Formats: sequence, C-alpha cells, structure tokens
Amino acid sequence: MTTPWQRLPTDLAAVMRPRLPAAVRAIAEAVAAADPAFAGTGGAKFERDVRTAVQVALDRFLDLAGTGEPALPPRIREVFVALGAAEARENRGPELLLGALRTAARLLLRTASQALAGSRPVSLDEIIDLSDATSAFVDELAAACTDGLARQLREQAGEGDRRRRQAADLLLRGGAPADVAREAVAAIGWATLDRVIPVLLPPDQARDARFRFAADGVVAERGRDAVLLLRSGPRAERAALAEALDGRGAVVGPAQPWTEVPEAVRLAERAADLVGAGPAPVFVEDHFALLALRGEPGALAALAARRLAPLAGLRPNQRDQLLVTLESWLRHWGSRTAVAAELYVHPQTVSYRVNRLRDLLGPALDDPTARFELQLVLAYRAG
Repeated sequence: MTTPWQRLPTDLAAVMRPRLPAAVRAIAEAVAAADPAFAGTGGAKFERDVRTAVQVALDRFLDLAGTGEPALPPRIREVFVALGAAEARENRGPELLLGALRTAARLLLRTASQALAGSRPVSLDEIIDLSDATSAFVDELAAACTDGLARQLREQAGEGDRRRRQAADLLLRGGAPADVAREAVAAIGWATLDRVIPVLLPPDQARDARFRFAADGVVAERGRDAVLLLRSGPRAERAALAEALDGRGAVVGPAQPWTEVPEAVRLAERAADLVGAGPAPVFVEDHFALLALRGEPGALAALAARRLAPLAGLRPNQRDQLLVTLESWLRHWGSRTAVAAELYVHPQTVSYRVNRLRDLLGPALDDPTARFELQLVLAYRAG
C-alpha cells in the first residue's frame, strides 16, 4: 500500500533542513500562543517540551519523504503518547491538543511549500501531495496524543476508584483515627468530614449510585446490598434524596457524625428488617420510636438528639428545669395543677415553663407522634 509521503518530492528534505531551526521555533511559538490555556501554562519546561515535540515531528516528517515506512516508530510515537498523558494530568481535554496540532499542520505545510518554492518551481500536484502527506502525518500524531490522554484518564479513574473504595471501607469499619479518615476523604475531593448519611440499596443500584452521587458519595458493595455513604450537604437533604432515590428500594439511615457510621448503617439495616423497602425510600428517622421500642439504644439516642435539639443552646440548669416540667406535663396530660403539685412549684411557674417550651419546640407539643416520642426520650433520659 502506498503511503502519502511516498509521493513527496525527493528534494524536500534537502531544501527544508536548513530552515528547520527557524521552523521549529516558529511552530512552537505559534502552538503556545494558539490558545489562552497553553499561554497560561507557561514555564521553561513547557516551552522545552513543546519545542522538543515539534523538533521530533519535523525530523520524522522529513525522514519519511519518499519512503513507505509507518509514520511513527515506537520510540517517536511514545513522545506524543506522553504529550497526551501530560495534558490529562493537567486536567485538560483533547480539544486543546488537537487544536495545537492543526496549527502545527498549517505551518508545516506552509514552511515545506516555501522551502520547495525557494529552490525551484513547484507544481500543483506537488502541493496536493504535500498537503495529503502533511494531513496524514498530523493525523498519526493526533492519534498518538489522544491514545496517551485516554491511557492517563483510565489510570486516573482506576486510582480514583481505588481511593473511593478505600474511603468507603474505612468509614464502614469505623474506629479510624481522625487524621487517617480526613486524609482518606481528602484524597477523593471532600474538603471536610462532618456528618455522613448511609443509604442501603439493592446490589444492582450500586453503579447508578456511583454515577449519580460521584462527587458527594462513596459506594461499598457487600454482596447482599450496596451502601452509599453521602457527605452532608444540599444533595443529602431529605427532599433531594426522596426525589433522587424514588423507585430504587432505598433505606436512608440517619445523618450521624462520621465516627458513628457503623451504628447508623446498623440502624438502617434494622429498619429494613422491620419496615421493609418499597418503591419510595424509607427514612430511618421516621421509625426511631419503633426501633427504640425494639431495644435499639442507638435509635433512642438519635431520637433524643433530634427531639431535644431546640433546647441544646440553654444553660444546663434551665434545660433540666424545662425537661423535668415537660416530662411531668406530658405524663399528666397537660394538667397545670398536677404538674405544680408534683414539682412543688406555683401553677404560674408551670405556665411560664410550658410557654417557654412551646416557643422552643413549636407544634411538636400538639402533635401526637411527637408527644409520644418526647415521652420515650424523657423516660430514656430519666433512666
């Protein structure tokens, strides 16, 4: 099979080599200036790398003239594979590199045409052959560059997957030192490590979860199910999760400090056993009371933290007074006289405290479910 460079004029190399240093410099400068992203890269090393690549390419192009050899032998091809890999490491896509190669192709064609025209008349057929050979050669350079870029991206993706699996396993096991855990999540792009929300999913949902929550979650596959661990943030809010997980058989565990991930996963597992998963996601926080009555201290502690959170900012003695009053008020069905008699305080003091509780707890005091959960929490606290 005839190669495009077999039809190149036999005197091309002889007339162009004296112009090579100037051509290398001009093409390298044009490539560096062709795009603002290249110009922003800057640095002596970048300029040397571009000039070296241009020098290697032009030398090889001249060596090919009149031959049937492959465009790029392995040692030269690797130069351009490495160039593509370097672009991937700089988080740049192929568009910039391919644009630079197009710029180089135009200048190579012009330089070669001028070199020939400077020594003798040039026919139209020779210009067409030169254009064909230049395009085919630059296509080979582009293929090598994109191959290097793709290889590097695959390697980075594999390393990223390994780091994400490592972070998921570390959080699921629990007990890791804080610096080790923070280093593991920093390696996957999490700036902080605060609260984590576990989500149990059927095994066949693992791949989709990785795609949907790529930046905010890590997934561990356990055979019987998959566990998605989400960092706290807008995508982990209840409304967002209800929409994203609809129809996926999900059980959403409670948001807990990262040190409590194993306990949060266990509560999600218990909720799945007791309630079962359906089309709509199951939120464990809706079933804390049921879990507590089944002897789950973790559920009771989580329920207490949730129901008593509005009182967290009070001074300890204020908080204790209000909680004692609340427990008595709930037990006596809101009888101010009975609460006052039990606590040895004036009925107006009871009214003041209950009004304060209403300010803090809002409609929870009138909601039957919330009242029941408060009674559970207060009995747990007294115990």
